[in-house]
Amino acid sequence: MIRSQSPIVHISVRAATPLAAVAGIYLFFAGHNQPGGGFAAGLVLGAVVILRSVAGLRTPDDATVLVATGMAIIVAVAAAPLVWGDLLLDQKVVSLELPLFGKIKSGSALLFDAGVVAVVIGLIVSLLNGLAPAEFSPESPGDETST
Repeated sequence: MIRSQSPIVHISVRAATPLAAVAGIYLFFAGHNQPGGGFAAGLVLGAVVILRSVAGLRTPDDATVLVATGMAIIVAVAAAPLVWGDLLLDQKVVSLELPLFGKIKSGSALLFDAGVVAVVIGLIVSLLNGLAPAEFSPESPGDETST
């Protein structure tokens, strides 16, 4: 397997992980005014998970928690405007004046995108778990060579 034979892959993935994570975070925050958003950020961060898996580095374990948390965030953000009598998926925008950054605007779509990121990463982790090879055990019941 690649991870046991190549320290270059291991070191390269460790070096590329922070750069790809910054690119994914940039896409996440730039997605409202430019191309990007939750799905694009989720794909980039999911690619980081795939690379770390190939190199044998630590990756998220439970895809169910990621997908369930993401779906809960998406449903909560989508349904929250109904509580105030607005339309489903209506966006609320909040603006703050910060001394160092100036005027910052953010909306409920940012939370929605955070849920999308969690769902996309969870689906990628689930795909990796499904494609992972089963542990080989000579004592397994389906093994025909053991007697």
